[in-house]
Amino acid sequence: MKRNLISILILVLLIVNIILTAIMMFSVTGTNRKTAELVSDVASAINIDISSGYAGGGAGPAVPLEDTVTYTISDLQIPMKRAEGDDKDHYGVITVTLSMNSKHEDYKTYGEGDLSGREDLIRGQIFELVEQYTMDEAKANSELLKTDILARVQELFGSDFIFDVTLVALYQ
Repeated sequence: MKRNLISILILVLLIVNIILTAIMMFSVTGTNRKTAELVSDVASAINIDISSGYAGGGAGPAVPLEDTVTYTISDLQIPMKRAEGDDKDHYGVITVTLSMNSKHEDYKTYGEGDLSGREDLIRGQIFELVEQYTMDEAKANSELLKTDILARVQELFGSDFIFDVTLVALYQ
């Protein structure tokens, strides 16, 4: 009799376990469906952003590598603004590479030949901008510096055929 009572108790606990598992599955399935929809919505929003033709960071339209032409201005030695309490002179030795879209309509006007005729104007814009930064600010904000240089150069030409700036800098 004792064995039958234990068997019945195990059977009852097994049935309760199956019922609670079924309840849990239905509640988790509904939540899981809502989570999957949310993830799907976020993924579609990201796909829209990526397929819109813009690169990350507001750099401008994404340009295929085969349509990209570069122009490098190397070894610019620019005096930096002094930090408060610093009596040393600091310099930035900077190499700037401008990436241009060869399929852009303004590329034929400004960049197709060689930018060397306008290099002094570009150098002037870079000098004016970089010398406003202290050495520590330039190190900490290199992305902002690149964005500012790009904006200045685009403003100089009145066009966005130059779509990216690569900056290699050594601060002393």
